[in-house]
Amino acid sequence: MTQLIDRRHLLRAAAAAGLGACLPRARACEFFCTTLRVTHPWTRASAPGATSAVINMKFDEVLQDDRLIGIETPVAASAEIGRAGSRDKRAVDFAIPAGQETELSETGTFIRLTGLKHPLEIARSYPLTLVFEKGGSIEADLSVDYDN
Repeated sequence: MTQLIDRRHLLRAAAAAGLGACLPRARACEFFCTTLRVTHPWTRASAPGATSAVINMKFDEVLQDDRLIGIETPVAASAEIGRAGSRDKRAVDFAIPAGQETELSETGTFIRLTGLKHPLEIARSYPLTLVFEKGGSIEADLSVDYDN
């Protein structure tokens, strides 16, 4: 009888391991709305006394044209959109074309959190709400990394 029970446990473990290998892996840094996928929103750690931080992220699997029209987080007073090398800053309004991969990064178009309420610490994550014109709101995590 003991051998039968051991054999059942072995078969169940083997079946569970095989099933787990067949399933796609979910990434903790992916967030979805009805129109697109957001991958790995991140920023660099900020120095004590810093008042702003730049957010980097990627948009892909875009099913229809959409726009990022707002960002909210408890760690900053507001957010603005800008372009590397430009002093022009304005309200968040970023076009995301269907069928393309689009990025926000420090070297191109970026989102800057302004009025930081405290330093952003390495290896932490903070709540981030992304608001899209068509896709609605996504509750995401803003990771603080050295670099990506």
